Amino acid sequence: MAALNLAPADVADDLSRYIHPAVGGERNFEIAVKGAHCAGCIAKIEGGVKGIAGVSAARLNLSTGKLTVAWRDDAVKPQMVLRRVRDLGYEAQPFEAPAVLDAEAHEGRMLLRCLAVSGFATVFIMGLTDAIWYGADLSPALRQSFFWLAAAVSVPVTLYSGQVFYLSAWSVLRQWRTNMDVPISLALLLALGLSLYQTAQRAHDTYFDAAVMLTFLLLVGRYLDFRLRDRARGAARHLLVMQSLLAQRFRPDAKLETVAARELAPGDHIFLATGERLPVNGTLLERNSEADLSLVTGETMPVSLAASATLLAGSIITGAPATILVTARVEDSLVADLARLLEAGQQTRNRYVNLAEKAARAYVPLVTGLALLVFVGWLLAGAGLEHAITSAITVLIITCPCALGLAVPAVQVAATSRLFRKGVFVKSGNALERLAEIDVAVFDKTGTLTLGKPVLENGAEIAPDMLQNAALLARGSRHPLARALAEAAGPGPVATDLRETAGAGLEAAGRRLGNAAWCGIASGNGGSELWFREGNTAPMVFRFHDKIRPETKAVVTSLKNRGIDVEMLTGDRADAAGDIAREAGIALWNAEVGPAAKALHMKSYRAGGRRTLMVGDGLNDTAALALAHVSVAPGTAAEVSQLAADLVIRGDSLEPLIEAIDVSRKAKRLVLQNFAMAALYNLTAIPMAAFGLVSPLVAAVTMAGSSLLVTLNALRLVQS
Repeated sequence: MAALNLAPADVADDLSRYIHPAVGGERNFEIAVKGAHCAGCIAKIEGGVKGIAGVSAARLNLSTGKLTVAWRDDAVKPQMVLRRVRDLGYEAQPFEAPAVLDAEAHEGRMLLRCLAVSGFATVFIMGLTDAIWYGADLSPALRQSFFWLAAAVSVPVTLYSGQVFYLSAWSVLRQWRTNMDVPISLALLLALGLSLYQTAQRAHDTYFDAAVMLTFLLLVGRYLDFRLRDRARGAARHLLVMQSLLAQRFRPDAKLETVAARELAPGDHIFLATGERLPVNGTLLERNSEADLSLVTGETMPVSLAASATLLAGSIITGAPATILVTARVEDSLVADLARLLEAGQQTRNRYVNLAEKAARAYVPLVTGLALLVFVGWLLAGAGLEHAITSAITVLIITCPCALGLAVPAVQVAATSRLFRKGVFVKSGNALERLAEIDVAVFDKTGTLTLGKPVLENGAEIAPDMLQNAALLARGSRHPLARALAEAAGPGPVATDLRETAGAGLEAAGRRLGNAAWCGIASGNGGSELWFREGNTAPMVFRFHDKIRPETKAVVTSLKNRGIDVEMLTGDRADAAGDIAREAGIALWNAEVGPAAKALHMKSYRAGGRRTLMVGDGLNDTAALALAHVSVAPGTAAEVSQLAADLVIRGDSLEPLIEAIDVSRKAKRLVLQNFAMAALYNLTAIPMAAFGLVSPLVAAVTMAGSSLLVTLNALRLVQS
């Protein structure tokens, strides 16, 4: 596993640049941790760091590998925290995004190389040993040469490809602890050592093929697990990039300079061109404009802004270019808040102990203790040292957790393959296991239950000539409501001398189309209407609504039929939300709910023991998606929402969601069946190995057979 390319913190290095001020006078220090893989690792690291006098909080995000430590006491130094994490058996360096991403990419490439090398060696060694076992006419000298050739290939291959297990086992053994990689490493190294000894003694049997095949099968499961975990890290990376945006800041001489968002401070003035995203919270200066506030409200229609309007980080200027007064640093912005909420949600999910982890807790002490008992038992029975060691190795090999390690990944791969064909992309390793447990489904409205596209509502009330006159102006704008009006009117010409005033509307030949104030109306209903005025005639209004997806009601009914409660949360107005909820058949709904409130809602469900499915498409849904028990985003969702979700539905329909729930429940049953078969296999095979009835080679073949059995059982999911 690759270490991060940063200077060791034990030397006299200035780490102040990694410390950030926090609320209440605390200081935060972010650390990149390598080697943490489960809920037990989280508890161990957080507990160990909190044991440092003066540390008030420690939170590890397993998906990103980022440990955030907070303290007030001046006696606490960042070097102390790094040293404590390292003493616990993990790699630790100050958190720097590029270095962390490079390390993750290196880890993936390393696993893939190890898998490829062991796969090639397995084919070669098996072919070589076939020639030995079935080549009756081989001379003793040629047979011995083949054994040494097998040793020349298998020893370096197993040592190189198995380093994933050796390093992990060594890191926990140094702390007088064990994990599943300890018996795996023992089995591999002892099989190699015994084979070398028997080759040197010109014995009839060696077990190089068993060691290489074991390594390959175990790496298959490990690489599948890495790929699924890697997909789950995407949302945190995306928000990290959003916090690292560049900005155009005005210098004292009024010239622009390009700076990183982290360099911006309250009081700075920055320039945003049309289409640029605001990296920090700020106030609009000088002129009116329009902005996409979907990160805040979830509603995709641009909002008109007057001078002095408050803007939150993540907003996109869609109208005239703007000058912004910075009111908060990037670490205090909305995007940073969402990133913290996302990490908190991922941390909560990481504490989820899946079936494989539960099985592993009982497996490790049982198998290692059993192998030691067999070794001692044979010695006490008067057997020779070689026979005792061979029997113990056979137990380790025959109980090697290939079937256990493949029981879950094999089902996951089969299930994800089936769902991929059905239009569902599964990103998180244990998402299907969590999806099978849900008892309540929470939906966003705009773009999720609805199409997210405004449609003219009162077209039947509008005179055709008036609709065409308004469309002359609407066809010249890219505003969503103007597009909807032009679509309702059909193809036609565009007004000449068309002028657009940002944040207000369009004007040409004495006609005006835009917001209420632009057309002389004191007040209107906000973002779901356009006003049109022709000369001195009375203004008229075009009202729009978001159309519900055609399959929404059927999906809601299907969820209820499966015993799942349904709720809708939206940042939209209450009247619009109520109409959609009634049409969809959803009795429980809440409107005007912001990102933090959605996240709080997910937390309240969790506190009440409910297991929630969150379905959302907006940037403002990101934190709620992360905090839900399992999350789904439509294919039309914002990129960061897709990254935060466990599953992404391709296309415009929600119907594949029902398929995903059904498949997840079938997958859970198959996983339990695989565990039962693995247990039955061990109950049968262990006594045979313990009493010396099988050799290590037969044990390896038997172990491979159990792996094949659970894989074939998993494939039933693809065919069903």
